[in-house]
Amino acid sequence: SSDSGGSGFSLAATALPERRRPGGGRPRYEVVRELGAEEVRWFYREDRKTWKPFIGYDSLRIELAFRALGSGGGEPAAVEPVCVRSGLYEVDVASAESYPVYWNQTEKIPVMRGQWFIDGTWQPLEEEESNLIEQEHLNRFKGQQLQESFDMEISKPVDGKEAIHSLKLSRNHVDWHSVDEVYLYSDATTSKIARTVTQKLGFSKASSSGTRLHRGYVEEATLEDKPPQTSHIVFVVHGIGQKMDQGRIIKNTAMMRDTARKVEEKYFSNLATHVEFLPVEWRSKLTLDGDTVDSITPDKVRGLRDMLNSSAMDIMYYTSPLYRDELVKGLQQELNRLYSLFCSRNPEFEEKGGKVSIVSHSLGCVITYDIMTGWNPVRLYEQLLQKEEEELEERWMSYEEQRLLEELYITKQRLREIEERLHGLKASTISKPPVLKFKVENFFCMGSPLAVFLALRGIRPGTSGSQDHILPRTICNRLLNIFHPTDPVAYRLEPLILKHYSNISPVQIHWYNTANPLPYEHMKPSFLNPTKEATSGPDTESASAAPSPTTSPVMVRRHYGESITNIGKASILGAASIGKGLGGMLFSRFGRSSTATPQSLETGKDGAEGDDKKATTVGTPPLPHSSSGFLEPTVELEHRIDFELREGLVESRYWSAVTSHTAYWSSLDIALFLLTFMYKQDQEETDKSNLDSI
Repeated sequence: SSDSGGSGFSLAATALPERRRPGGGRPRYEVVRELGAEEVRWFYREDRKTWKPFIGYDSLRIELAFRALGSGGGEPAAVEPVCVRSGLYEVDVASAESYPVYWNQTEKIPVMRGQWFIDGTWQPLEEEESNLIEQEHLNRFKGQQLQESFDMEISKPVDGKEAIHSLKLSRNHVDWHSVDEVYLYSDATTSKIARTVTQKLGFSKASSSGTRLHRGYVEEATLEDKPPQTSHIVFVVHGIGQKMDQGRIIKNTAMMRDTARKVEEKYFSNLATHVEFLPVEWRSKLTLDGDTVDSITPDKVRGLRDMLNSSAMDIMYYTSPLYRDELVKGLQQELNRLYSLFCSRNPEFEEKGGKVSIVSHSLGCVITYDIMTGWNPVRLYEQLLQKEEEELEERWMSYEEQRLLEELYITKQRLREIEERLHGLKASTISKPPVLKFKVENFFCMGSPLAVFLALRGIRPGTSGSQDHILPRTICNRLLNIFHPTDPVAYRLEPLILKHYSNISPVQIHWYNTANPLPYEHMKPSFLNPTKEATSGPDTESASAAPSPTTSPVMVRRHYGESITNIGKASILGAASIGKGLGGMLFSRFGRSSTATPQSLETGKDGAEGDDKKATTVGTPPLPHSSSGFLEPTVELEHRIDFELREGLVESRYWSAVTSHTAYWSSLDIALFLLTFMYKQDQEETDKSNLDSI
């Protein structure tokens, strides 16, 4: 209830006799009184677009803070910022601005208090005009009865009614034809002429050029109109090229969040929790070489050079021993900062078993992987040195060589002991693998070159179908690699675990509108190249598990789903960061043998279309294999890892190669894919705990 100072919700007013608008709108009161907090609606505006209303829960709390601000008796009261939009933003009522909590944004988001609204659109009138109209309305009509019912109002059209009250504004004027019929007229010359003409022709002034206004929002704000609690947070990590546009990851994450909201409303609206996406902008805080690279860049073709510097350069920085640690620490610290900040603002998140997943793009996948596993090139160097020592010990040596080698061995052991004692005295962070403050539930890689990095670090296929071969389940529960078939930077991970998966097609991601899609875990493997010789003899066990490569039909690309060119439109600005030929230049699919190229099956009619040039294989000596050239296919992956977007109908091959690397953010197919895995796990755990309690 309202107190004397005017702050607080005037919800007691709901006890007054009330009536609804025609068509069952918001309750209205019979006597003109000050607007209740629930009738006022607050709005925000992003990117200079139209005003968007805050949900009821947010609007009521902003209004409460606003009334507290004005109740200081002359001195403005100190008011805490109001947390809004699922906790991602705060509103400073005094400055009428909103700003993000978890990331930096140069542009502030203006907020506005809506009291009077335009008929039809329910857009608020500008605050200055709104305040003047409201003040005039209360001065003239406060305490007066409103009409008994809306039927009378409908039966008596406004045409021909004279204004009972009028208010002149700077560019407009407002006429009250009755307490409940208020019209805004523009005082521009053209409007005056139009009004004169229409009046001479017998049209009413009110209906011809006036805009009807409504006092109080169409929908009452209630505290029940609040967002569901966040049960799962997703950190979105950018890749290369962010130096060129530091705000891009924030825009991309906003696209992904908006798309996920649409999917949540359609498929997961019955759940009481939701998934929140937070951008991890790690690049802009780093100094790296200062501007040394810029200073040595020739001026010719400067635009293209800048683009290459800001994208290709990140890969060079990452392979540089001087800057690699700075990149790793930059991302690790930002992930930990965001997690700590989120938990401090949502204390129940950890108590209720909230989960964390990471979505990484491009080079971000490699850096995230290295943070999670603690991989370090120094360790690789130490392993190589150890191997050299072992080889040295195995060959014949003179007595003098043996004596010196023993002395070296004793000295190294002594050095290790001294180092350990020193570490004990002084806690040092040197060579400690980076640690995250949370367990990663799912690691989604998008357009990821991780596989080629791992291959060049010496990882080779094994004999077990476990994810542990490349990423232990103790570190991350599930690894999922998403890519568009023409993304020039993306590589497959499955053939690094089991070699024969290079001839098994990636799982096709369901189209967003597919009715009753088959769950991913029930999808059987299909072979990429059935003309290859069989992977094994007619073994009954394997024949029942998967179709034989000699009998399987050629996998025709399913030409339906969301066209990547349509997706590309939303992220065309992102495509610039990779450049037309950049992907091909940096990763000309080296290390990818012709057998592992799904692109060679672009169409069912002609298997050799497109990438028919044989790629030279870099890297691996042949592994022990069966007579057919593949490892025994009786071994299957525990879980599939490679998931491929379906290609659209109309896209050109080369066009999508340019846009596909950045087209993941606005894809409804990907949003559904991510949420399917996250909600499925949450549902399984809820079901399990329910069974345990029974």
